[in-house]
Amino acid sequence: MNPLLIPVVAAQAVYVRLSTETVPPAGGPDSGTVGETAGAAAGAGPLRIAVVGESTAAGCGVERHEDGFTGQFARELSARTGRPVDWSVLGRYGATARRIRYRLVPELDAGLHVAALLAGVNDVLTRRSPQDWGDDLAAVVGELARRADQVLVTGIPPFGEFPSIPKTLGRYLGERAAVLDEVAQRVCSEVHGVTWIPSANVLPMGPDFFARDRFHPSAQGYREWAQVVAGKVAL
Repeated sequence: MNPLLIPVVAAQAVYVRLSTETVPPAGGPDSGTVGETAGAAAGAGPLRIAVVGESTAAGCGVERHEDGFTGQFARELSARTGRPVDWSVLGRYGATARRIRYRLVPELDAGLHVAALLAGVNDVLTRRSPQDWGDDLAAVVGELARRADQVLVTGIPPFGEFPSIPKTLGRYLGERAAVLDEVAQRVCSEVHGVTWIPSANVLPMGPDFFARDRFHPSAQGYREWAQVVAGKVAL
């Protein structure tokens, strides 16, 4: 970015921090089951999935995890497989890859069929270096791969499409996100069973995609996002 625009970026960042509503994480149970066991094929037990990560994993923007990414992801997988899905979620508002590595991943159970990682936004916002991001992400991905048959890592959402972020700031954050995404693609390509899923330009993020803070997804946004990620699961 043109260095002359950095003061504009700084001013817009202050404005966004002061004007953006802070929405709480989703409430209710952080684990559950969707789908009917009676309707599953003979001998097919429940799929066990977990979602770990930052505020999107925590369900900020909706009231219950059932309406957030995890609940929508579980329902989509159940519909696609005809099997019940046991789901759990470990998400924290403001979590960077460092916090996910040391505070959240150790709490995950083993024996999962699918683990999904939603991370990167806070690493961009806190200006973490590509080296630090890559080191922490590699550790997280490695641990998830030891706990799950399949690991899905979502790319950093396109800041330029967030209604709450002014254009110049969105472009600046998008450039930083692109650098971290390049690192993530490399890290994921080096671990068997791990798939990196780009977020930029995957979805038409219209007004209904976002919650009232115009930053986190709404129930509809989480549903659309979960459908894209579920489509990458090897069923």
